[in-house]
Amino acid sequence: MGPKGSALICGYTTYHRLLETSLAELKKKEDCLVCPTGFAANMAAMVAIGSVASLLAASGKPLKNEKVAIFSDALNHASIIDGVRLAERQGNVEVFVYRHCDMYHLNSLLSSCKMKRKVVVTDSLFSMDGDFAPMEELSQLRKKYGFLLVIDDAHGTFVCGETGGGVAEEFNCEADVDLCVGTLSKAAGCHGGFIACSKKWKQLIQSRGRSFIFSTAIPVPMAAAAYAAVVVARKERWRRKAIWERVKEFKALSGVDISSPIISLVVGNQEKALKASRYLLKSGFHVMAIRPPTVPPNSCRLRVTLSAAHTTEDVKKLITALSSCLDFDNTATDIPSFLFPKL
Repeated sequence: MGPKGSALICGYTTYHRLLETSLAELKKKEDCLVCPTGFAANMAAMVAIGSVASLLAASGKPLKNEKVAIFSDALNHASIIDGVRLAERQGNVEVFVYRHCDMYHLNSLLSSCKMKRKVVVTDSLFSMDGDFAPMEELSQLRKKYGFLLVIDDAHGTFVCGETGGGVAEEFNCEADVDLCVGTLSKAAGCHGGFIACSKKWKQLIQSRGRSFIFSTAIPVPMAAAAYAAVVVARKERWRRKAIWERVKEFKALSGVDISSPIISLVVGNQEKALKASRYLLKSGFHVMAIRPPTVPPNSCRLRVTLSAAHTTEDVKKLITALSSCLDFDNTATDIPSFLFPKL
């Protein structure tokens, strides 16, 4: 399996560097840092961003106006939330949660914030609802307020964009994203996480991101496999075309308004969701019931994820099976953000 240790000790090899270089090119960033997991990547990024406040504070402990103001979407992934909470607990950041994808609310929070150092962090494609962050509006607000824009592109990497560069490539705003966090355990089918960024940000995260510093690096075979996945994803564009064809087919056959391969069908209570999931499994479809604490009570859902391996016939059979256990006309595909707990 190769060297076993943290990347800063003996766990970093030429294969890891090859992977980082390929991901930096994919994301059109100066450099990249491979982390043990996507969760660790977000934790390291948030803590390192917060550390800027203590590093620049005259006394070592930042005053309120010296802290970093972090604006976080209400439905961000748990790894972002935990990273922000840790940075807040360290006394380095002030946290502001804006309503899910609500740019009017975000603009209001930004305009009333007197702190100089501002960061906006958001999932690019939300894992439980399957909707996209409003990237174009975020880019406009970044130009207006000059904040650091961080996105978690776990579900967009290799799936969105002409070359698989992700959601920022899809919306033509890669230059407006300062840090792009991702995972290698979704479309890449491997293990690990990464942060594509500038060389300076990489150096800071390497020295301040404890979830990176004190974790064992991903094994060499996994780094090599992930690199191969990057090569395949960029060359074999038919895979992305196939995914989005399945999305169109599901939308047309079900009548459900979806915008991505992540299809969230909110059914209500746990019993109903579990019953539907068991029925689908017997019908040949592994569709998990998503329950609290992942989602709020009474917003349990079936989460369908389409891939390039699925065929048109698969989608038709899935629609038939789903029709037997839920009513598409009375099935929500999203849930109001005010039902979710705050940071």
